[in-house]
Amino acid sequence: MFLRKIDGPRAVTLSDGRVMTRADLPAPDTRRWVASRKAAVVHAVAAGLVTRDWAITTYDLSEDEFLEWESAVALHGEDALKATHVQRYRQP
Repeated sequence: MFLRKIDGPRAVTLSDGRVMTRADLPAPDTRRWVASRKAAVVHAVAAGLVTRDWAITTYDLSEDEFLEWESAVALHGEDALKATHVQRYRQP
């Protein structure tokens, strides 16, 4: 069995007890970002599975877009990432 060399851990345990691996992340060519995919990337960065720079580069995100995702999850939870709930959690 061959394991490819990667930087960082292969798996991390999230704060809620779930184990997350790189296989749980969305595909690099993802263009349709639903809330669960956004949350997976944010949780992976927060837990140290991948770096912020790696996520931004791999998924072709802007720095501001990723920071918005992080702040939405931190302030309101994963529901704030849903496109239908944007106005509910938007700052006045």
